[in-house]
Amino acid sequence: MRASDPLANPEPLIRRTYAYVAYRIGAGHDAEDVTSSALERALRYRASYDPRKGDPLGWLIGIARACVNDHLRDRRPTTPLVDELTEQGNLEHDVVRRITVTQAVAALDERDRELIALRYGADLTAREIGRVLDMRTNAVEVALHRCRDRLRGELEREGQGPTVRPSLRSARIRTAESP
Repeated sequence: MRASDPLANPEPLIRRTYAYVAYRIGAGHDAEDVTSSALERALRYRASYDPRKGDPLGWLIGIARACVNDHLRDRRPTTPLVDELTEQGNLEHDVVRRITVTQAVAALDERDRELIALRYGADLTAREIGRVLDMRTNAVEVALHRCRDRLRGELEREGQGPTVRPSLRSARIRTAESP
């Protein structure tokens, strides 16, 4: 393969793309199908990849965004569900916390859900999100800060107050490869 092949190391790209898609539409078969569609498009258009415009992950997430939008347009939107918990500890507390965060994210507007999915689902930095959304890095950071404030407000409205912080990393949808 040539040196600038964006899919030269596909494993981490697939995991992060799936995590982004699962954050947007829910984990499971639909997320797998949308991720597959994104990878098919990426394979078809890999010659159009320009490394000067960003890294392969940002390029693939951009393709995945289009696939997610196609999926949401074709089907009635659903609230993302968190995969089964495999952690030890207080299972009931973990389930309630994760469901609460998932519901609070679902109550946000489309732009905020997109930012949350890019930041915590795909685990992109503000700079990478800026490339995907064609925004300046500081504008992304401000938007994420405000989004987290709105999320905190949603959690407080649901009666969870400061005891349930919007810890999106701990509510991250788990992929099969996650520890």
